[in-house]
Formats: sequence, structure tokens, C-alpha cells
Amino acid sequence: MRIVVFSKFFKDKTVEELVETAQKYEFEGYDLCVRPGYPVNPDNASVALSEAVKKMKRAGLAIPMVTGNFDLLAADHPTAKPILAAMDKADVRLLKLGYFNFDPLAQDYWAEVDRIRKIFEGWEKLSRSYNVKICYHTHSNRCMGLNCAALAHLIQGFDPRHIGAYIDPGHMALEGEEFSVGVAMVRKHLSIVAVKDAMIHRADKDGHGAKLNSFVRAGEGLVDWTAVFAELVRIGFDGPLSIHCEFEVPLEQFDATFEREVRFFKDQRAKAIAGYKS
Repeated sequence: MRIVVFSKFFKDKTVEELVETAQKYEFEGYDLCVRPGYPVNPDNASVALSEAVKKMKRAGLAIPMVTGNFDLLAADHPTAKPILAAMDKADVRLLKLGYFNFDPLAQDYWAEVDRIRKIFEGWEKLSRSYNVKICYHTHSNRCMGLNCAALAHLIQGFDPRHIGAYIDPGHMALEGEEFSVGVAMVRKHLSIVAVKDAMIHRADKDGHGAKLNSFVRAGEGLVDWTAVFAELVRIGFDGPLSIHCEFEVPLEQFDATFEREVRFFKDQRAKAIAGYKS
């Protein structure tokens, strides 16, 4: 399990600066945003992604995955083939898509499942051409595939060499799904795990049950990280763990909290591996 960092919050850093940041905080690479305005973007990816991978490798780092823009949803998107071609050239084999939103007041759930599965059929064909696995992320708050149970509706039956599950214990906790149960539903597709913690708060004081979700420092939310890492070690998961840094802290506290986040997840991984071997 390689611990990498989602580069979403480092938009203004050059690739060289990303390398320096990884060395400073001692993590192992990046879940690289390939989005407009980032150092590697859809317009320059054909050259810049391979160069970024080379620079990371020289520093002992890796880019095992790419996260596309929010609107990268279907294989006919104008950036889909260029990004996959750049990934194949750079030997980066995992791509995270954007999100399909769902409005239960305006949409039929099972019709949406059928529609998205047709979209994934297109991705599966493209994946075969470029040898890049297309991964969909469990994201709470009325997204299709908001936990593993819902994600299974979208990806069950597809070839796990081409369509992958990108699961997120924080979002799973917000949607009330136990991690090990969720893993059991999508295990053969499991490719990437996001690591961030989440909390549910009461949003009013009138007893109506309204709630507010937030992301907090690792270990201060709902996720049982001991259980998460024990399960990942038990099943032999060897994909990337992507730290998302979506904790809500004042800007002046970001660097210290980020350093703590990296250390927390490295410690959890080490403890789980040691516990499994003992």
C-alpha cells in the first residue's frame, strides 16, 4: 500500500515543488490532478505526464494514479483519449472519474444505474485500448455510487481489469456503511482507497434530526482506522492510499495538520502490517 497525496490542494506547485513537498513530509508520491490550471493538464499531458513521472521516479516517488476533471464522466469526453494515451505512455494505470449526481425527486434510480452502466461499457472498451483502469469513487451526498453497496450496482459484472472501485472510508461512514462489509461487496474491483476522516453534526437544535457533514483531522471522526487498515492488510490490498487533505482547519494550520495527517496514516499502515505478522 503506497501512501500518496491528492494534489488538488497543491495546484500552484510545479512538479519540482511537488517532489520537494513529498520529500519534506515523507510520503510516497501523488494522486495527480490532471485538470485545467494544474502543472499537468489535459492540454500538455501527452508530454508533461511522462516528464512528471520521470522526475518523481528519480526522487524515489511514484504517480500510480491520475484524477481527471469533474466533468470527465464518459469515454467520448474530448480529454478522455488524450489523457488515457498520456497515461499509457507514462505507465500510470489508474484513472479516477468525476461524479454522477442523483436527485431522488427528479430522477429514477434504476434508470440512472442503467444509463451509467452503458457509459461504463464505453470506458471498458477504451480501457482495453490503453491498458488504463477506470475507477469510480464512493462519494456521499447524493452521488450515484455513494457507498460500496450503491457502487456495486454500477460496476458489478464489468471486467475488474478495466473498471475499478475507488472506495473512501470517510464517505462510507457518512452513508452508514461498515468498511469491511463494503469491501466485501466490491473486493474484486478494489483498486484505490481514499483516506480522510469525517464527522456528522446536528445542524439544528430543534430535534428534527437535520445533519451537517464535515471532514476532520484523521482519528477525530467516525472512521475506525484500526479496522480499516486491518482489513486492507488482511485482504492483501496493494493499491494506492490517497490522502485527501479535506480537513477543515484555518489556513495557517494547514501545513502542520497536513504533516500530522501523513504521519497518522503511515503509523496506521505500519501498525496494521505489524499486527498481521505477529
